[in-house]
Amino acid sequence: MSKLLLVEDDQALAMATQAWLENERHAVDIVGNGREALEYVKSSAYDLIILDWELPELSGIDICRNLRDSGIQTPILMLTGKTAIKEKKLGLDTGADDYLTKPFNMEELSARVRALLRRPVALKKDTLQVRNIELDTVSGRVTKDGKQIHLLPKEFSLLQFFMRHPNEVFSAESILVRVWPTDSEATTQSLRPYINRLRGKIETPGEAPLICTVHGMGYRFSPD
Repeated sequence: MSKLLLVEDDQALAMATQAWLENERHAVDIVGNGREALEYVKSSAYDLIILDWELPELSGIDICRNLRDSGIQTPILMLTGKTAIKEKKLGLDTGADDYLTKPFNMEELSARVRALLRRPVALKKDTLQVRNIELDTVSGRVTKDGKQIHLLPKEFSLLQFFMRHPNEVFSAESILVRVWPTDSEATTQSLRPYINRLRGKIETPGEAPLICTVHGMGYRFSPD
């Protein structure tokens, strides 16, 4: 699972796109105007931004330029009805990583999203493996010693997040920001049961724990 920001002022299209992407196991925040989009990006952590060109208050081009000038390198997929080569060139030159013309096919959107999520970090590949645990990001299948483990959606999201960030310490608050939707009512207290259930499913008694509690700081995924 990855956390995406969808910036689209066409509410019907935004809702349909959100439903499609969430069915593909992504967490998706929606905003409908440019200024609000900047606030979301600068106050949260996203793996990908899907950005419409024509928006109220600030255009997609303005947002893209602002983010890149601020040093924010989150991948950006630009959506637009503009088809001229010079307009596509403008979007890419401003800092967008890819370009999808409206109307678009949802399957193509999924393919573009997967490609962009793989691009920034070598670990962002379809299959992640740590010790005897293997996670397929496309099928949503997790195995331990070759046998499938049945995880709840948020357990899967947590495991994928941890596997992509080995040996890093994250506070409970930062995990919520990265894994749960921004408008979620989840709390640091409600995170703990998810962590404990995930530990019970992926760890082996007698072996070093995969998910370690770092007292006073948060959690660390320790593959070694």
